[in-house]
Amino acid sequence: MREISLKEYERSEPVGLSVSERDALSEAIPSLSISHAAGESGKYTLRPTSVVGAVEVDGLSIIIEPKIGVGQLVSLACYAMGRKRDDLVEFGGDFAYAEETALPEFLARAFAGAAAKAFARGLLRGYVEREEALQTIRGRIRFDDQIRRRFGMPLPVEVRYDEFTDDILPNRLVKAANRLLRRAGPLSPGTRRRLGRIDALLDGVSLCGYPRNAVPEVKFDRLNGHYEAVVALARLVLRYGAHEAERGDVRASGFTMDMNQVFQEFVTAALREKLAPYGGKLRSDKGSPVAYLDEERRVALYPDLAWQEGGRCVFVGDAKYKRIPNRERDDRASNAERASNADLYQILAYATALDLPGGMLIYAKDNPSEANEATYTVRHAGKRLQVAALDLSGTLDAVLARVGAIAEDARALRNEAVGARQRAA
Repeated sequence: MREISLKEYERSEPVGLSVSERDALSEAIPSLSISHAAGESGKYTLRPTSVVGAVEVDGLSIIIEPKIGVGQLVSLACYAMGRKRDDLVEFGGDFAYAEETALPEFLARAFAGAAAKAFARGLLRGYVEREEALQTIRGRIRFDDQIRRRFGMPLPVEVRYDEFTDDILPNRLVKAANRLLRRAGPLSPGTRRRLGRIDALLDGVSLCGYPRNAVPEVKFDRLNGHYEAVVALARLVLRYGAHEAERGDVRASGFTMDMNQVFQEFVTAALREKLAPYGGKLRSDKGSPVAYLDEERRVALYPDLAWQEGGRCVFVGDAKYKRIPNRERDDRASNAERASNADLYQILAYATALDLPGGMLIYAKDNPSEANEATYTVRHAGKRLQVAALDLSGTLDAVLARVGAIAEDARALRNEAVGARQRAA
C-alpha cells in the first residue's frame, strides 16, 4: 500500500493522485487542503489543518501526525473525558511506541491491551431489567400492560424481571468501539487479529450505536473497577469515531481527531479542576447562551469558558487551537492565518455583554521558545484582553502545571470583576 505522511499544518511535496482518490480524500477529510502542483499534471500538494489521524483511500494510506505526538494527544483527550492522569499508563502500558505508529494503530493497540487485562477475569456480568411477553410467569406481572394488550387473555403474560447477563453497558461500549477501530484505516495484521478476538468474545453482546456527543458514562466500583481503563478508551473512540466514505469504486476509511475539539475540552477540564477550590462553576455548555450581545436578545453568545458565581458570570474566556500570529514574523501572512484580530473582537464582545473588566484568549503555543503572551487594553473602554499561550509539550503533569498558571490569571480577572461590582453596589 502506498503511504503518504503529513504533518499537522505543514504543506507536503507534490504527490500523485487519481481524480477518484483526490475526491474521496477530500470527502473523508474536508479540512485537508488539496491544491494542484504548479506545472505538474496529476500531482497535488496537501496541507492538513487541525485534523490528525489516518485515512485509507483505496490503495493509498494518508497519515497526519500531530505536532505534540500521538501519545500526548491521547493523554490530553482522555484527561478531558475525566480519566485521572496517574492511571493513563494503564491504557497501553508503555507509551514509548506511540511516536512510531499512526493514531489508529496506537489507539487499537492500547485498546486491545486494556481489553485483554479487563477480560482476564472473564466478561463482566450484571443485572439488566427486561420487559417481555412470556408463556410463563417470571419476575413481576405488568398488570396494566396485560389488560391493555391482552384483553383478558391469560397467555402470554406481560412481565418485568431482572436478568443476570453480559449484555450490559460496559460490554456494549467496548463492542461498539471495537467495531469502529476495526474499520479505522491502516492497522497491522497483528492488531487486526487482536481486535477480531475481542469481537468474538463479545459475540453475545448487543451492538449499539451512540451519538458522539452523548456517549454514556459508566460508574465504577470494586466489582467493575478492572474495566475502567478499557471503557475509558472505548468512550474516547466513540467520542471521536471512525468514518467511512465511498465515491464510485473508491472507498475511504479511517480514524481522525480534531485538535480544536481536543484542545478546547482539555483546557476546560483542566481549568475546571484548578478553579474548583475557589467556588462557583466553570461552564462550557454550548446548549444555551451565556449572554446576548444586543438589548433585543437576538445575538446569542456562547463562550468556551464562563466562570459563574451566584448566577452571574465573573470570568469569560475562549480556547483556540491555532498559532498566535507574531506581528513581526507574520507581516506577509494571509488573512486566514492572521485571525487574532477577530478573536480579540470576539472576547471583547463577551466582556462587554457580560459587563466584565476583561476576558482571556487561550491559544495552543506554536513554538515553546517564543513568548506569545500579551495584554491589550481597549481604547475608550478600558477593558483588558489577555492572551495566554499554553505549551502542550512535555509530560501531562508539566502541561497541567502551565494550566495552573493560566488559572491564576483567570482568578485575577475574576477578583477584579467581583471588586468592581462590589464598588458599584
